[in-house]
Amino acid sequence: MMLAHAFFNRDPCIVARDLLGKVLRHRYRGHWLACRIIETEAYYREEKASHSSLGYTDKRRAMFMPPGTIYMYYARGGDSLNISVKGEGNAVLIKAGIPWVDDRSPASNIMLMQKLNPVKGSGRIRKPEKLCAGQTLLCRALHLKVASWDARAFDAEHFYIEDCGPPPASIIQTTRLGIPAGRDEHLMNRFIDAEHADSATKNPLRKRSGLEGVDYRIIRRPRRAAK
Repeated sequence: MMLAHAFFNRDPCIVARDLLGKVLRHRYRGHWLACRIIETEAYYREEKASHSSLGYTDKRRAMFMPPGTIYMYYARGGDSLNISVKGEGNAVLIKAGIPWVDDRSPASNIMLMQKLNPVKGSGRIRKPEKLCAGQTLLCRALHLKVASWDARAFDAEHFYIEDCGPPPASIIQTTRLGIPAGRDEHLMNRFIDAEHADSATKNPLRKRSGLEGVDYRIIRRPRRAAK
C-alpha cells in the first residue's frame, strides 16, 4: 500500500530519514521496476541550497504544492526525483537506492533496469548494487521522467512509495553533496542507510578525513515510521 499523505506532512529531515528503507515502484511497460531507498537529502525553503529559496516560479511550483507532490528537475543532464513535504517550499531529494525484489517486482526486472541504465559511454551492464547509486541513475533505472511526473501526485496504479520491508538498523547523518560554499553546505541534512552505504552516491565512512561526531554521526535503531 502506498504511503499516506500524512507521511509527507512532516518536517523535511524527519521525512528524509524515514524514507530510508521504503520502496519506490514505477510501472514501465507492464513491469513494476522497484528500488529500496537508501539515501536522501532534506531541503528547507529558508536555506540557500534550496531551489525554493530563489522564489516561486512555474518550474518550481511543485515545491509549493501540498506535501507528497512529486518535484522533478534535470540535474547534470539527467532526471532527478524530489517530493514536497510540510512547509511551503520544503522538499526531500531521493538520492540513491538499491534494486528491490519481491512477488510484484521479480528479480528478472533487474535486467530491464540494467538495459535502461547501462554504463554511460560503453554500454556495459551496470552492477545491480550500482544501478541506482545516484539521483539521476535511480531515475534512469526506474524510467522516471520530468515530463511525465513533475508536479503530479503519486498514483497506486503507476508510481508510488510503500513501506514493505524492515527499516534500517543504523542511519548515517552527514552533509549534503554538491552544495557550493556559502550556501549552507555545513547542514547535516543527508541520510544514508548504513548497511548499504557502499551503494550510496558517496560513502562518508570511506572519507580519510571523516570523523564520527564531526563529519557524520550514526543514528542507531530508529523507530519505525508510521505509514
